[in-house]
Amino acid sequence: MSTYLPTLKQLQYLVALHEHGHFGRAADSCFVSQSTLSAGLRELESLLGVTLVERTRRVVRFTPLGNQVVAKAHRLLREAEELSELVQSHGAPLTGELRMSVIPTIAPFLLPRILPRLRKERPQLKLFLREEPSAAAIESLHHGRADCVLLALPFATGEVEVEHLFDDRLFVAFPRDDPRDPPETVSPSLIDENRLLLLEDGHCLKEHALAACNRPELRASATMIGTSLHTLVQMVDNGLGLTMLPEMAVEAGILHDTQIVVRPLQSDHAFREIALVWRKNSPRGEEFRLLAQELRAG
Repeated sequence: MSTYLPTLKQLQYLVALHEHGHFGRAADSCFVSQSTLSAGLRELESLLGVTLVERTRRVVRFTPLGNQVVAKAHRLLREAEELSELVQSHGAPLTGELRMSVIPTIAPFLLPRILPRLRKERPQLKLFLREEPSAAAIESLHHGRADCVLLALPFATGEVEVEHLFDDRLFVAFPRDDPRDPPETVSPSLIDENRLLLLEDGHCLKEHALAACNRPELRASATMIGTSLHTLVQMVDNGLGLTMLPEMAVEAGILHDTQIVVRPLQSDHAFREIALVWRKNSPRGEEFRLLAQELRAG
């Protein structure tokens, strides 16, 4: 066996450069200088006796072998993280560092209600939050950048453990005095496909809303323009159309100071499932289930 093995730090530098595609941004993400990161990568290549990264003034390009090494480095770093988690799991639950990714259609509405109580009842827990769309959050989970993810299902998550928190109903939002305002609930057949405003691609709420309506023509006609639910609310309030909002956003006051009314969507699947997920076989599984109980209680 070779005495000269790559260090975890060198592998972290390599993975960061692959993720960011830029030496400066990769160095920032690792909290080191660019020269330190570059030197670490040169040492790694010298140690292995191969070129992993082709460097030019404008482009960072990984060699085919470099891409294979990055994939292996992800697995090694994840195993190292799980080793640390294994030790931590034998201590007091919900103490120390925990990195949680949260999707943008949940974070601003649920976290302000939950975090104050969590800080009070779990003062030893250092919760690092990262807001990112569902696909990026799941990638962060599987690459070890996140320990768990708070997201909405259904969504393709890969091999994970899932703890259901609650169902979040979907509402149709439209300007006050809209002539098609029904008294109680809105049937999908009443939604004007030419006026429907949805979040842009990358937000799973768009898929949940379209699936709940079960009208294929909506997918082709809806305007997918909003970068956030707050943007969509402002557009509806200005009479530009109608949209769909999750119940948690409505309860959190997203419609405050607007002339918008909401009605529940009348559908068998007019909700999304809010869940906490983590890597399958994680040694911190029991701890995440306890966190799910805390989130559910909020």
